[in-house]
Amino acid sequence: MTPDYAGDVRDVRTISALPRPGPYDKIWIPFIERWRDGRLLVAFGRHLDGKVDMGDIVCSRSADDGDTWTEPTMIFDHRDAHGPLRFAYANPVLYRPPGHDVVWCFAMRCSLHFPDSEDSRLCAAYSADGGWSWQQVELAVHHASPLITCAGIHRVGPPEAPRYLMPVHRNTMRRDPMGDRQHFVLESTNLLEWKLAGYIPHPETGPMFMHEGGIADGDGDGALKIVMRTATYESGGRPIDPPVAYSSVSADGRVWSPGEPEPLLHNTVSKAYYGKSASGAELYVYSDGPAWERKPLGYRVRRHGQEWGDARVFFDANCKNSYPTLLEGDTDEFYAVWDSSDSPTESRNLIRFGKLSIA
Repeated sequence: MTPDYAGDVRDVRTISALPRPGPYDKIWIPFIERWRDGRLLVAFGRHLDGKVDMGDIVCSRSADDGDTWTEPTMIFDHRDAHGPLRFAYANPVLYRPPGHDVVWCFAMRCSLHFPDSEDSRLCAAYSADGGWSWQQVELAVHHASPLITCAGIHRVGPPEAPRYLMPVHRNTMRRDPMGDRQHFVLESTNLLEWKLAGYIPHPETGPMFMHEGGIADGDGDGALKIVMRTATYESGGRPIDPPVAYSSVSADGRVWSPGEPEPLLHNTVSKAYYGKSASGAELYVYSDGPAWERKPLGYRVRRHGQEWGDARVFFDANCKNSYPTLLEGDTDEFYAVWDSSDSPTESRNLIRFGKLSIA
């Protein structure tokens, strides 16, 4: 059933609803990828009641360009034993390398006894049949640090020698008096081995919690840009003043400039989508309103060589919405997913899909 809503997103569908009753208290943080023409995959989390931000990860499939969706199948299950260990999972990132039929799902996992994701490590699974089944893989991560996934993988370099960049961050100040809040980038040449590419330096004005940033091509050959969610460094949960996103640029994905404010990109401690279309237009989709309200989603577009356009409504149905992720199909035509709800007070009991044109 399509809700009554305002906004430019169209063909809105509900992918999945929170299963009740059961061990989950919300569904959240979806990520979308294309398998073959007209076939789409969306991975998202089922949050375990009693945890801060961990649970299982499942996948729904569409064979008709997003009009209908299958019941979810499991990718990562907290009930599965790994020797004497069990894990909880969060924040899927789907990626299909160009020219391949295999789709990867990267995520983070930590020991099931942990209440939150503070000690998470990178994990992965792949599907060779369009998301019907998933095979978990143990990765070789040559960087000894907890991490939090959230944004998509960005491929750079020539087709015969690609490098894959994965933006991640860590947040280890909840229980560690010597912990920190840092944004960094991992890199790989084969999607199995990952190492540190580089850190995003804090702004020259002082430390800030920059996190959940998305990487896109920048201005100039080989240039890159990342746009990040922000919060005060000390609290991790309060908006900065003024409440805007920060960005950084790089020529190679390894050395990044100190974070700088994006004055027109609203951010109040919530993930936003940042990407660049095949036509060169930058797109920013974000949670509008005050910190933690997370009701309407808005967006802005910047054409090549121009300033950011006016803020527009993406989706507003008098309900809770957050964590948008988009995927370009045809030029300037995007598929979109986000976690949503059927209530102005209850969050994250629906996963929604829609389409946005910025042509």
